[in-house]
Amino acid sequence: MQYQDLFDLSGKVAVVTGATRGIGRAIAEAMAHFGAKVVISSRTPKACQQVASKISTAGGQVMAVPCNMSHRDELQGLVDQTIAAWNQIDVLVCNAAVNPHFGPMATVSSEAYDKIMNTNVKHVLWLANMVIPQMANRQDGSVIIISSIGGLKGHDELGIYALSKASEMQLARNLSVEWGRCNIRVNCIAPGLVRTDFSKALWEDPVRLRTALASYPLGRIGEPEDIAGTAVMLASRAGAFITGQTLVVDGGVTVGSGRSD
Repeated sequence: MQYQDLFDLSGKVAVVTGATRGIGRAIAEAMAHFGAKVVISSRTPKACQQVASKISTAGGQVMAVPCNMSHRDELQGLVDQTIAAWNQIDVLVCNAAVNPHFGPMATVSSEAYDKIMNTNVKHVLWLANMVIPQMANRQDGSVIIISSIGGLKGHDELGIYALSKASEMQLARNLSVEWGRCNIRVNCIAPGLVRTDFSKALWEDPVRLRTALASYPLGRIGEPEDIAGTAVMLASRAGAFITGQTLVVDGGVTVGSGRSD
């Protein structure tokens, strides 16, 4: 074993959804840095092309394929275009997610509930089912679902979002069992509070941020690259014996009791 190659992704093709901002973008950039051919996907063509151009300028192999996760035909198009260009998909990173409801579960509308559960769970399953069979034919593949520590505990304002994130953890467990004999690894990453646009309401407010910092043993919230490193590990030889797991990357907040200083 050449240990210097543990994180090498050369020859791999990685599809990353929600790849134009925050955690998804950091993962895409990191995987390209480690040698993967990367597909940038999100709903906005211009944003996809901007990220792809940056990666290409840095020397990475990349293509942009816009896709709305709620349209099954567009998901299939994402898979088909990737395979037409690069013959296979070795790594699937499901990062795209929504949360149109902030408040108690008692006040969620049917429309908001359906949008959260469909985008964050059902459409992830759709995409996984489209991608995994060609991985199984080669007896190798890694699926990474970006979940959240919200799926590990109750929350008085993010309950439905947390429900979807807990469902993703079970989805990873089920897929890992169903496809494990084909050497397909399926895992979740559960970030804590990360400095992204998606979570801006939780860190931009000084009072909320101060409360958060008091509860994080590392004394800081996360940055997108903190999650990207874990994703590279799961996609590479370094993560070859990890499957069905939820890797918590949260600065210790789920195990800490908070500080008063």
